[in-house]
Amino acid sequence: MPRPYDPESRWLGAVMHAAFFLLLGGALARFLLRHPGEPRTPWIIALSLTLAVLHLLGPVLGGPVARPSRRRLAWLGLVVVVWMVLVVLAPSFSWCAVPLFYTGLRTLPARASLVLVAVLTLFVVAAQLRLAGRFDPNLLLAPPAVAAIATAVFLQTERQAARQRALIDDLIRTRRELAASERREGTLAERQRLSMEIHDTLAQGLSSQRMLLQAAERVWESDPGKARTHVRGAASVAEHNLAEARRFVHDLAPADLARGGGLDAALRALAVRETGDHLTVRVHVDDGGRAPLLPDRVQSALLRIAQGALANVREHAGASTAVLSLTLLDDQVVLDVSDDGHGFDPAGLPGTSAGVRGHGLPAMRARLRQLGGTLTVESAPGEGTVLSAAVPLEGPR
Repeated sequence: MPRPYDPESRWLGAVMHAAFFLLLGGALARFLLRHPGEPRTPWIIALSLTLAVLHLLGPVLGGPVARPSRRRLAWLGLVVVVWMVLVVLAPSFSWCAVPLFYTGLRTLPARASLVLVAVLTLFVVAAQLRLAGRFDPNLLLAPPAVAAIATAVFLQTERQAARQRALIDDLIRTRRELAASERREGTLAERQRLSMEIHDTLAQGLSSQRMLLQAAERVWESDPGKARTHVRGAASVAEHNLAEARRFVHDLAPADLARGGGLDAALRALAVRETGDHLTVRVHVDDGGRAPLLPDRVQSALLRIAQGALANVREHAGASTAVLSLTLLDDQVVLDVSDDGHGFDPAGLPGTSAGVRGHGLPAMRARLRQLGGTLTVESAPGEGTVLSAAVPLEGPR
C-alpha cells in the first residue's frame, strides 16, 4: 500500500527538493566547464531544464503523495527516464539519484520502491565507473552502500511515523471513548438525581396528599370542619411539591432552604408539615452556640435525607413521635432521625432495598457517598429506629 501522507514530512520534502536542484545545478556546471561546445551540450541543457521543471512541478502534475494516481506514477516514470538519459549522456548527473530515492520511496509501495532504488543504484554505479575510466572497487561498493543507508533511514523513519500516528489515533479514540463514557455517566447521574428528588419530594408529597384526602373523606359527613382542614393541608402539600418540582428541575436548593434561615430552619419547617393527627415531629439542634453554616450541598443532602426518613416513619413505622437531631461537631455534622415506632431487624432485611419501598435507604446512602459521608441504621422490633447520617467537614467550624 502507498504510505499515508504525513504533513510533518513537508520539511524533509523541501530539503530533498533543495538537494536535488543543488546536485542538478552542480552537475550541469561541471559538464559545461569540462565539455564546452560539444554537440551534446544543447541536449544536456535542455534535458536538465526539463528535469528541473518536472521536479519543480511534481506536486502539481503528480497529485497528492498519500494517494498516488496513474498521473503521479506517469510523472515519476517521466522523471526517472529523463534522468537516465541524462546519465547516459553525462555520467556526472548520476548523484541526482539520491533525492530520487526519496521521491520513489514516498510515492511507490514498499516493494516497487525498493526495485526502483536498485535500478537507480545500478545506473549510478555504471555511470561512476564510466566516468572514472577504470575499475575502482570503491565506485562499485559506495553507491549501493549510500542507497542502502538512505533507504534504511527512510524506512525506519516511516515506521516510527506510522507508530506515532497509531498512538495518536489510539489517543484520539480513547479521548472520544472517555468523553462518551463521561456523557453516559453524567446522564446516569442526572437520572439518579432526578429519581432521588422525585422520591424525596413528589412521591412523598403525593403520599401525604393521599393520606390527608383519605382522612377528609372519612370525616366528610360527620365533621365537615375537620375535613376542610385536611383538604387545606393537602392543598398546602401540593403547593409545596410544585415549588420543589420547579427547583429540582433547575438543580436549585430545596424550597425550605431557599427561604433562608439555614438547615435548622428548614428542618423546623419540615417538622411542622409532617406533624399531624398521628405523628408529632420535634427538632433539636446542637451547634455549640454557633450557627450551623454548612455548604449548600451538605444542607440539601441532609434535608432530603430527613424528608426521606420521615416519609419512612410515616408510612412504615407506626410511630407517634419522631425527633430530628442536628449536631455540629468540629470535623463533621450528624443528623439523627429517631422514632418510637415498632422497629424492625436490620439484619433480616433483603439486599439493597434495606426494607423500604422505592429508593429509601439506597438513595440516602447515594447522597452521602457523594459527600464522603456514612449512613447508620439502628433498630430492633418494638424498640423504634434511629437513622444517623454523618457528613465530614473540610475543616474545623
